[in-house]
Amino acid sequence: MNNVVKFIVAVTIPLVAGSLSGFFTVTGAQSWYQTINKPVWNPPNWIFGPVWTTLYVLMGVALFIIWKSDTSTELKKIAFALFAIQLVFNFFWSFIFFNQQLVGWALIEMALLWVFILLTIFSFAQVDKIAAWLLVPYISWVSFALILNYTIWKLN
Repeated sequence: MNNVVKFIVAVTIPLVAGSLSGFFTVTGAQSWYQTINKPVWNPPNWIFGPVWTTLYVLMGVALFIIWKSDTSTELKKIAFALFAIQLVFNFFWSFIFFNQQLVGWALIEMALLWVFILLTIFSFAQVDKIAAWLLVPYISWVSFALILNYTIWKLN
C-alpha cells in the first residue's frame, strides 16, 4: 500500500469514529444536556465540532507516521493496539455521557480514556517523537474535558 493510501486510511479512521460518536453528542447536546447545570466556563457548544475535527485529523496524521515508519513490527503492533483501545474509549464516552446520560460513569470512562491516550503517546514516542507530540493537544483537550465532566457531575 502506498503512502497516499495509508495517509487517507489513517486520517479516515479517527474521523469516522468521531463522526459516529458525534451522532450521540449532537442528539444529547440538543436535549437533556441543555437542562443540566454546567460551570460558567463551559465552552459554547459550537466549539466542540471544530476542536474534535482538528484532534481527529492530528490523531490520523500521528497514526500515519507510525504506520509508515521503518521500526519493528512489534513496536508498531503495540502502538496500533493502544491507539485502537483509546479510540474505542473515545467513541464510547459520547454514548455513555450523551446517550445514556450517565455522567458519573462517563467520568470513569474518560479517566480510562486519558490513561490509554497517555500510553499511546508513550508507545508512539518509541517509534516517532513527532507522532507522539501530535497527540499532546488531544490529551490536553481530554484533560480539560475530564475536569468539565467532573464539574458537571458534581453540579448535578
